[in-house]
Amino acid sequence: MNESIDTKIRSVALNFRKIREYRNYTQEYLAMKLGISQNAYSKIELGYTRITLERLIQISHILDVDTVDLLSADAEDLVRLQTTK
Repeated sequence: MNESIDTKIRSVALNFRKIREYRNYTQEYLAMKLGISQNAYSKIELGYTRITLERLIQISHILDVDTVDLLSADAEDLVRLQTTK
């Protein structure tokens, strides 16, 4: 079960990165908006840091993406969804 959780965490982290890049946001920008260091944000995108539900919602608001989409879509589909809005 832990392997599937780790896989899901990496998938969500990849979604953060793909949408951030799609929006042309830097890691520094996201970190500043979240009130954390760029290094701390980088660890979130790499899946090294487990985040809280509150942090997930904050990131989804900054990226202007539905939280459910961040959790359920794969990265390519998520970017595709953003281009059709």
